[in-house]
Amino acid sequence: MTVVEVFVPAKVNLTLHVTGQREDGFHLIDSLAVFADVGDRLRITLPGDGRLTVEGPMAEGVPVDDSNLVLRAARMTGVRADFVLEKNLPHAAGLGGGSGDAAATLRVLAGFAGKPVPADGIALGTDLPLCLLGRAARVTGIGETVTPLPGLPALDAVLVNPNRPVPTSQVFAMLRQKHNPAMPERIPSFHGPADLVDWLGRQRNDLETPAIEAEPMIAQVFETLEKTPGCQLARMSGAGGTCFGIYQDAETAGSAAGRLAEAFPGWWVVAVRLNAPGRPG
Repeated sequence: MTVVEVFVPAKVNLTLHVTGQREDGFHLIDSLAVFADVGDRLRITLPGDGRLTVEGPMAEGVPVDDSNLVLRAARMTGVRADFVLEKNLPHAAGLGGGSGDAAATLRVLAGFAGKPVPADGIALGTDLPLCLLGRAARVTGIGETVTPLPGLPALDAVLVNPNRPVPTSQVFAMLRQKHNPAMPERIPSFHGPADLVDWLGRQRNDLETPAIEAEPMIAQVFETLEKTPGCQLARMSGAGGTCFGIYQDAETAGSAAGRLAEAFPGWWVVAVRLNAPGRPG
């Protein structure tokens, strides 16, 4: 029997420009994405009977049938295993939790079988190629083109989700302007976090407006984050509804997270390090 434990980090879209829409309905994006030092944990036991158990603070509502992305990923590899998923990330939150769990499953099971990761993994979600890479990258196309960005500065931040799931399909359906400018062709080198934050402030997440229309509480999250002392930039990740605030250091971010958690006990609030070189393993 083999037991493998995997940390599955949250994905955060620092930018998300929607640049078009294909005839098949998929939207084209241009996004700068990084990973946080918080996330789910997945324990895989091989061989197994295909059982999935979900536990953790965000376990409620996570399916354990064949619709779960972990089990769908396992079927792609043809390897039978049992899984225990510790769900720490909120659902439909723009953090790539489901895709990250699926990516971890593909990596472990394909490696166990001595096979390459299935090339059609993107069928599990457009965040799948990014989550397979697992580090800072520029993501284009519908998510299938992932270009690593080594040397990107780490950032201290706070993630906030009002515990209101925001379906990605609904947000994209409500996006009125489908063709928007991409990021600059060349992403510059940054001398430090302040340089990166200044550049990010000139970029966008084109899904913020439709996400707020779908879930108005996101606007309250934005307003609240922006008012916390030391917040340099507030933006939404992915299609929502998680927003992030960036701060100059971990102490300021931690103080902001404490204030927010106390004022809004129903929200999911966590201080994080984005693009940290030594994430939990």
